[in-house]
Amino acid sequence: MIKFKNISNEAPYKVFKDNYDKAQKNKQKNINAICISSYSTTNEVNARFVNLKFILDNKFIFFSNYNSPKAQDFSNHNQITALIYWQNINLQIRMKATIKKTSNEFNNKYFSKRSKDKNALAISSHQSKTISSYQEVIKKYQQAKTNKDLSLCPDYWGGFSFNPYYFEFWEGHQSRINKREVFDKINGIWKHSFLQP
Repeated sequence: MIKFKNISNEAPYKVFKDNYDKAQKNKQKNINAICISSYSTTNEVNARFVNLKFILDNKFIFFSNYNSPKAQDFSNHNQITALIYWQNINLQIRMKATIKKTSNEFNNKYFSKRSKDKNALAISSHQSKTISSYQEVIKKYQQAKTNKDLSLCPDYWGGFSFNPYYFEFWEGHQSRINKREVFDKINGIWKHSFLQP
């Protein structure tokens, strides 16, 4: 699930929340799964799914290892595209946004409330780095679980916050007359339009 706090009352956020509530009522699995696409220094587009944890005001927040390839992508090019698909209501939400790290204070507070098992994994993993075997992953994880204080957030782990400037809500229909509703922020004002299927 996604936690909402003081969500913006701007139009695209209201549409997002209405659809989220609808997807929940329709028992959408993995409702917090979001695909984040970034641009790398090697001129490649990368995409991966992450768990969207919060929407605070107008910011979408997920967490990761700050030494991971995606973190390097964000550091070098802070524009991303994010994509959600909720199959149970046949809705796709596409967003364009700028992204940045959340504060140490925010990271520490969140990390301290997580389960020890999750924190042990965050501490033990050098995310996306090559390792000799899966057994080595398990061994490093088990070693991390013996740490005295698993509530202390390491400096290489934390949140990313992105602030969309573009939303497209694609609503699929059997007739293929799909509804495509767009909110595009131009000079600080949301422009509302529709796209042809």
